[in-house]
Amino acid sequence: MHIPPEAFFLPPATTGTLQQRIRGMVTQGILAGRFRAGQKMPSSRGLAAHLGISRITVTLAYGDLVASDYLTSRGRSGYFVSDNAPRAAEFPDAPPRHDGVDFAGLTGRRFSSLARVERPQDWEAYPYPFIYGQADAVLFDHQNWRQCALRALGRRDFAALTSDYYEQDDPLLIEQVLRTILPRRGIAAREDEVLLTLGAQNALWMAATVLLGPGKRAVVENPGYPGWRGILATTGATVVPVDVDDGGLPEHLPGADVVFTTASHQCPTNATMPVERRVALLAAAAREGFVIVEDDYEFEMSFLKPVAPALKSLDQGGRVIYAGSFSKSMFPGLRLGYLVGPASFIAEARGLRAMVLRHPPGHIQRTVAYFLAQGHYDALINRMRAAFKRRRQVMAEAIATEGLAVAGQGGVGGSSFWMRAPEGVDTEALALALRAEGVLIEPGRAFFDPVAAPGNFYRLAYSSIGPQRIPEGIARIGRALR
Repeated sequence: MHIPPEAFFLPPATTGTLQQRIRGMVTQGILAGRFRAGQKMPSSRGLAAHLGISRITVTLAYGDLVASDYLTSRGRSGYFVSDNAPRAAEFPDAPPRHDGVDFAGLTGRRFSSLARVERPQDWEAYPYPFIYGQADAVLFDHQNWRQCALRALGRRDFAALTSDYYEQDDPLLIEQVLRTILPRRGIAAREDEVLLTLGAQNALWMAATVLLGPGKRAVVENPGYPGWRGILATTGATVVPVDVDDGGLPEHLPGADVVFTTASHQCPTNATMPVERRVALLAAAAREGFVIVEDDYEFEMSFLKPVAPALKSLDQGGRVIYAGSFSKSMFPGLRLGYLVGPASFIAEARGLRAMVLRHPPGHIQRTVAYFLAQGHYDALINRMRAAFKRRRQVMAEAIATEGLAVAGQGGVGGSSFWMRAPEGVDTEALALALRAEGVLIEPGRAFFDPVAAPGNFYRLAYSSIGPQRIPEGIARIGRALR
């Protein structure tokens, strides 16, 4: 039985080369059971004419499918679906499903009900996306990243790509973190004092899980990183929010077992903790016996003046656990971060990690290691700093022109402004209204202690919007507020 050319079509929204799309059509048809073993494929000439593409493209796709054993070639007879082609499992039709368990009541919605910053999945479709943490394709070094990824996929790196490291990490990446990343923060560490994680969120969860439990107390910044509340809720510890000022956390803190801070770029106000206050915080930790978890998530984006030394670099007593990430300096989809701390703490965190994920994917680790070793990372950071400095200047001028109120912008750089709308403005409603204008902002309520969270704050980021679009986007925000 012949498969007619009309059984194939190229949806306009699909991605990939024509050859890849043809391969996808054939393999999906075989796996779905529409095309059966022994059926004859359309001739390359006939399928090319039907799809309106070059015959050589179809011929190359067919040849690739033969190599993968989806098709077989029979001399002058043409191409046929191979008897050895993969087949989808066949199951009887599933009976109608009735959800008989009230999982919302069973779980108490402990995690799904936590406040979070809402962002539309299709944020790239909006012309004015002032949302935080997303990458700009214009700035990223696609060519060198691709070369590093291809090298990591090569035969010489087959073991790094495919091996189970068990509880360990790629030694090449650990070496680069020790030599390239940590020294620029003034941190000296050994191999047994570093653990790779699936991003900073995963690093903070592991630190909190290892250090806290029922009966313990954790101090967090208010406003602060929204993910902390969800992380700490799983530990059973008492969470104590402390209001920040222009220097971040104040010097005098309530009693705590663990203090969480974003000292370099306070989230979301962008305040930088003065060195004197950092020294005082470390002295208090030694005196009162608490541990500090330092989330240093945006230290690379310091372009207005030199960044202050990390808390960890000033730590002489081993009381600071340092969490870093490549999400903001490279791209968030990378999901790669690290913890730095005393070897005894890292050993415990490594044991926890082994229970849930073993280690981050080997190919990702090796690709990042090459990207760092060949200097591409530093070149990328320099390009991003220059671009962000320009965008920040344009945004500051636009904000001043519109008369909008800045609640926090920091003094060393970063990638966002922390804003305050007039009293009585609900920025969650404002954000919804602005979406109709093509503008995305981040309401600020999720950053505050939910017991008394003001509704008139919001965040404007410039990491994923070009300078040419910033003035008009800010103007639309100004008009909406007026």
